[in-house]
Amino acid sequence: MNENNKYVRFDWAAKRMLRDKANFGVLEGLVTVLLNEKIHIVEILESEGNQEDMYDKYNRVDIKATNSKGDIIIVEIQLTRELYYLERILYGVAKAITEHISLGDKYDKVKKVYSINILYFDLGHGADYLYHGRTTFRGVHTDDTLVVNTKERDAIRMKTPEDIFPEYFIIRINEFNRVATTPLEEWLDYLKNGHIKDGTTAPGLEEARKRLQYLSMSKKDRLDYDRHIDAMMVQRDVLDTAKMEGREEGRAEGRAEGRAEGVVDMAKGMKSHGIAPETISIITGLSLDEVNGL
Repeated sequence: MNENNKYVRFDWAAKRMLRDKANFGVLEGLVTVLLNEKIHIVEILESEGNQEDMYDKYNRVDIKATNSKGDIIIVEIQLTRELYYLERILYGVAKAITEHISLGDKYDKVKKVYSINILYFDLGHGADYLYHGRTTFRGVHTDDTLVVNTKERDAIRMKTPEDIFPEYFIIRINEFNRVATTPLEEWLDYLKNGHIKDGTTAPGLEEARKRLQYLSMSKKDRLDYDRHIDAMMVQRDVLDTAKMEGREEGRAEGRAEGRAEGVVDMAKGMKSHGIAPETISIITGLSLDEVNGL
């Protein structure tokens, strides 16, 4: 890619750039395309993924924001495989709901939550690159959809459960292999390949073209970004090599003891490369205490 048209990866932008109010238009564009309605981001809220630590160069990034309707939008970028990922999505949504209602508040204070999950690893089996989950209540015998009464601005109006319950989007980046012809596909092309075509009209991508250019960053930010990309490449190589060596050793030994030793050796190698103990535990099946004791 021409350096003049090199764009910052979305996970890096989410960690460092999209929290700036001047850059909200990029995030608004992604959410607008997914929800198929114009979204206006009001503020970025603090979340676990904002925190800086020794492992922040990879794994996952969170953005938690509110829109003009008061809904909560969670965007999570996950770079490495994690067991029980669906359970963690559910926990994250539940936590967001409870964090934004105080004890004694009426239930009309419960916020609608949109959970957008951008995955750079293979999650389960499925042919599509985008999955959408929402809650509906349908009659078992009549197949009609339940509609409920709710009070809003001192007026009674009708709502369906999907107006209230959280919605989930899972974007499986590795499954996208199309020529981009729609705004959603243009976004997927950027998320996977770092490509933004000239003259794009996809919401948010023109802002990304202007604001997320590699050469527009300061020298320090470019250096930090290059280190981030290098660390990700090393991490992937270490994980792939460790998995391969573990499998090979397990096959060579042909015994449970040999496989166990292979897993331990794999964990030691990953730990020596600075990979988070939690990540090592998930990949190897060893407990955190076992990993920390290596």
